[in-house]
Amino acid sequence: MGEARTIVVDGVRQVYRVAGEGPVCLVHSGGPGVHPEYLRMPGLERVLTLVYLDPVGAGDSDLLPDGDYSMSRYARFAEAVLDDIGAPAAYFLGHSHGGFVALQFGLDHSDRLDGLILYDTAPMNGPDMREVANKEMTSFVQRWPDRPEATEAGRTWDAVNVSRTLEVADDESFGRYLNGILPAYFADYRKTAEQPGSDLSLRVTYDPNRLPALWDVRDQLGAIKVPTLVIVGTYDFICPPRFAHELHAGIPDAQLSELPESGHFGHIEQPDEFAAIVSDFVNNQEMGKKA
Repeated sequence: MGEARTIVVDGVRQVYRVAGEGPVCLVHSGGPGVHPEYLRMPGLERVLTLVYLDPVGAGDSDLLPDGDYSMSRYARFAEAVLDDIGAPAAYFLGHSHGGFVALQFGLDHSDRLDGLILYDTAPMNGPDMREVANKEMTSFVQRWPDRPEATEAGRTWDAVNVSRTLEVADDESFGRYLNGILPAYFADYRKTAEQPGSDLSLRVTYDPNRLPALWDVRDQLGAIKVPTLVIVGTYDFICPPRFAHELHAGIPDAQLSELPESGHFGHIEQPDEFAAIVSDFVNNQEMGKKA
């Protein structure tokens, strides 16, 4: 992802890496607490200068001493990175939880945006989203009745989120949990895992001081005034297409692209198609600036 660069914001280290060439695009990974290397997108680095953030509380960035990981707080750190690289504005690609941050950035700092790329995300984080995920996990297990890893993913999800018989309390247990349910994040986990050089494991950081961060901007989507691309995988269980359609309907200048052979990781499952969708969106915006 390029050499690590570090800035300090309010006494907290924010690490980021720059790779590629072309218009600047902030890249905010999911989680929270998931390390960002899974979101490396070499196909896009040929057309964009990607500024990969290590979100605070993950990767090489610091934890927040007060545990206040609000979306506006994340957005403030992203703005500080833009300041550090001297970019007056940029595109913002946010994946999953990073998409929450991108949406909040669009509300808080619209003057710093050339466009939003909302990738497998939703306009809220809370009980409504969890209820949908419970149903989608059940559908995933039913779709692969003969696969032990699918059954185990369902059991692990239930133990943490439904029956609450399993506690996530540190880096190790958080990593076991996320990697245990990881097969549910793919349209076909085995097919993706068999690709040459594939490493589908996730590294994580657990911050016991992290405060609950309920968040809902469904009633504010109309206030987002920048060109927006919404991307979703047909088989995404955690941020299924219904949320993408809600974003598309609510944001005035939004377009929607669905990846039919992907789950939550279209940049891995359909990398060429994903890169082409994003590249076309950015090219259209850049041509519009010149017109």
